Amino acid sequence: MLLPFLCLILCFQGAISQTSRELSARELDSLLQDYAFRAFVRPRTGVVYDGQVPANLTGIGVAALRLRSGSLRRRGVPSYKEFHIPAGVVEQPYVERLVLVYHNLGNWSSLYYPLPGYTFLAPVLGLLAYDATDLFATKLSELDVRAAGDPISITFRELQRPPGRISPMCAYFGLDGSVGFDNVVNGNTCLTTNQGHFSIVVESLVAPAPAPSGGGGGGGPGGGTTSTGGGKGSNKRVWIIPSSVIGGAALLVILAVVFAYVKKCRHRKKIRRMENASELGVPLPMTTVGQTKAPVALETRTRPLLENEFVP
Repeated sequence: MLLPFLCLILCFQGAISQTSRELSARELDSLLQDYAFRAFVRPRTGVVYDGQVPANLTGIGVAALRLRSGSLRRRGVPSYKEFHIPAGVVEQPYVERLVLVYHNLGNWSSLYYPLPGYTFLAPVLGLLAYDATDLFATKLSELDVRAAGDPISITFRELQRPPGRISPMCAYFGLDGSVGFDNVVNGNTCLTTNQGHFSIVVESLVAPAPAPSGGGGGGGPGGGTTSTGGGKGSNKRVWIIPSSVIGGAALLVILAVVFAYVKKCRHRKKIRRMENASELGVPLPMTTVGQTKAPVALETRTRPLLENEFVP
């Protein structure tokens, strides 16, 4: 009975460590790949499956689409969420089947892809390709997907109106941490020839505070051409403090329950040993006196001694 409690403690500690530390952008990609692949319960080629993320990532959308490489190259994908993938897209290295994983970071966009001096007008959307040989695999490396002909287009449905007369720009976040900008097409569309993460941004009217010298780096996009130390550090402190307090209190409650349970088990075991000891002894033979059965001793254990050995 003690084993389930210990397992519960270990699982709870794992959940606390997962939520108390902030993931980098690349770690988030790996985590979302896992949850996207879990959506393939009965996988069918060419069908979009929406995945479910854990509660500590509420607000992030993820989906998966399995395709044959030949079909992707010859026909493309006319509509995959906000993405339009034309014919002529190829991947390196070549695989027979691949999975296109879709990300919508929602209100988490500025946390994982901060851009000091810019304001996001749309959520960050991502498109990453993985080998579909093993749909139970985790921590897979991305395939290198490129459009050889027409570019891939991203039409942002949730787009805020830019303040003033400032022209919005398309922002591209590469897997290597690089950041690029391009013009917006038709008011809400961005074009690309590579996979990665994309959004529409506008220059901030208020100059940002200078970032500390140790900011940026890691696997996320902040390690590229843009420094991201200030906002990311404050957001990290905001998440760590409440999760640490709640996790510590819950862990103390679980430990108290386990301690009480162990103490109770030891008390029961002690009582059981005492009962067993009381039942052990030398069995006495039974005899019948009238209609009643009673134990009888054949001989006494200690012979009586005369108080006075004088014999008259």
